[in-house]
Amino acid sequence: FAVSVGYWKDPYIQYFVRQAKERKAPEINRGKLEWGWEHLTGYYARVHGVSYLIKAFLEKTECNCQIVNLGAGMDTLFWRLKDENLLPRKYFEVDFPMIVARKIHNIKSKPPLSKPIMESHSGDSLLIDSHSLDSSRYSIVGADLRFSSDLEEKLKKHSLDVHLPTLLVAECVLVYMTPQQSANLLKWAASTFPVAMVINYEQVNMRDRFGQIMIENLQRRQCNLAGVEPCSSLDSQRERLLLNGWENARAIDMMKVYSFLPQADVKRIEALEFLDEKELFEQLMQHYCICWASKDSSNL
Repeated sequence: FAVSVGYWKDPYIQYFVRQAKERKAPEINRGKLEWGWEHLTGYYARVHGVSYLIKAFLEKTECNCQIVNLGAGMDTLFWRLKDENLLPRKYFEVDFPMIVARKIHNIKSKPPLSKPIMESHSGDSLLIDSHSLDSSRYSIVGADLRFSSDLEEKLKKHSLDVHLPTLLVAECVLVYMTPQQSANLLKWAASTFPVAMVINYEQVNMRDRFGQIMIENLQRRQCNLAGVEPCSSLDSQRERLLLNGWENARAIDMMKVYSFLPQADVKRIEALEFLDEKELFEQLMQHYCICWASKDSSNL
């Protein structure tokens, strides 16, 4: 819906979802689920904030790197980076086998998705089955992120190179694992790659009243946040990264991210729909954050 009304450009999302006929973003308002401008603007800040960090990493490494998108779902980043001539040496996506099967089915049946993969492929024949896809520049792997030994084995089968600078991206992923499981995943990444960066987008400040309402709303929809404990503050988010082997870590809430975005474009999107609840928007944005950490043996 956000793409269809012009919040940001993504010509590929249409091939993964049914056409948005109505607003779909769940909103939190006085403890009820409603539909709001605020959530769409939150998505806008998330897309641009995460994208900014990814592109900074690609520029620093001159694309001589690999990206591992954890819990990628129907994400379209591979195609968008290819359009901008910013593909890393290899781009990996990991998600549950059931999600991966759906994504691969869409790719196989839709030429605008399969053609760019073929165009960027070289060498041996492209491997594709119901739960994995492996080409020379793009791989999709069906795995459970809670078991990092299984994850590593599958990624290596798809030519993961532990010596390449590696960017790991997790958007609303760690919060669904127990704190121990997410710690294991972060520890595995920090100990596996000598030069690496991780980007994590998820909830923060979850101990206050607004955070509690968010948790209650999700529980009502049978969605339990098993890993909400490290989301209590920006400090706890940073600490988790530092305690699990990352050398430098930063975390900022989405209100701060929103204030950093190019103001001309912010004005443009604010004119798309009427903003009636500025206070609600600010509260929502203070309850999500982007954290990033690095481990850098070659001083990038």
